[in-house]
Amino acid sequence: MNKLNGRLGVVIIGRNEGARLMRCLESIPQDTPIVYVDSGSSDNSVANAVSHGAIVEALDTQLPFTAARARNLGWKKLLSAFNDLEYIQFIDGDCYFDDHWFSAAKPFLDGNKNYAVCCGRRQEIYRSASVYNTLCDIEWNTPCGDAKSCGGDALIRVSALMRVNGYLDHLIAGEEPEMCIRLRREGFYIRRIDCAMTWHDAAINHFSQWWQRSVRCGFAYANGVALHGFLPEKHWLKETARALFWGALLPCIIAALTLLDVRSLWLLSVYPLLMLKIFLGASSIKDVKLQWSFFMVVSKFSECYGILKYLIGRVFRRTSRIIEYK
Repeated sequence: MNKLNGRLGVVIIGRNEGARLMRCLESIPQDTPIVYVDSGSSDNSVANAVSHGAIVEALDTQLPFTAARARNLGWKKLLSAFNDLEYIQFIDGDCYFDDHWFSAAKPFLDGNKNYAVCCGRRQEIYRSASVYNTLCDIEWNTPCGDAKSCGGDALIRVSALMRVNGYLDHLIAGEEPEMCIRLRREGFYIRRIDCAMTWHDAAINHFSQWWQRSVRCGFAYANGVALHGFLPEKHWLKETARALFWGALLPCIIAALTLLDVRSLWLLSVYPLLMLKIFLGASSIKDVKLQWSFFMVVSKFSECYGILKYLIGRVFRRTSRIIEYK
């Protein structure tokens, strides 16, 4: 990669990423300051990062792991070593940068001082390897323009990041949208530009992995509602209510009615009808409309499970643990 002009550093987080981490490191422009935060790798990730010139920080594994903790450790270490940085690019170790990303993103933030975050299109490397990878690729394709939030890969203005003190350490999922709420409250904006940003390797080959990822999504919904679920944000309130209705309330109603009259089982037909509605509305998805609509219905149950997992943890005051899918 060519050198990148300007005060910009990169924070990578990962664990046991192997060749994917090397690909990530090699995609970063020459002489760019890098901090790699490792979360207990047992492979050669740390050695590879050191050999590439990255500063390596080991996350304390005695405390519950979260990506938010890792990112906070990373950007604070980066600024302690390079205190004149203007932007920090965050990336997960299972991704690598598109060649055109920095030449598009940095000029945007240079010319728009009221924007705290610039993000682009994350795409799946092996989109066709499984239906689950394809679903992830569709999920990443959010609209361009001003946005409410970003994902884990994003270029962030240092002054804005410091203003809100980064991510909330304890969040096991959904930490980026939560931070973006606080950034917007400070008067900053988030922009998704029409440019390829990173290439991601979801490596989801089994239904159980997809299910766990969806459970984590539901957990994030519930936690988001607990933090910002009411006026003015209503953060993830609709998504949480929808998952609870389709994943818990309606099945309970159908089960209760069926105990009174077995003919009430016909009410289960609302799920195929919901699937049909999603199928007909997925006009922008051409190749996997049927799979998309099917998994969107099934996800109501896994997300509901994640919501209930969060609520039970709150009731019994259990420490939240990261929900991993690979």
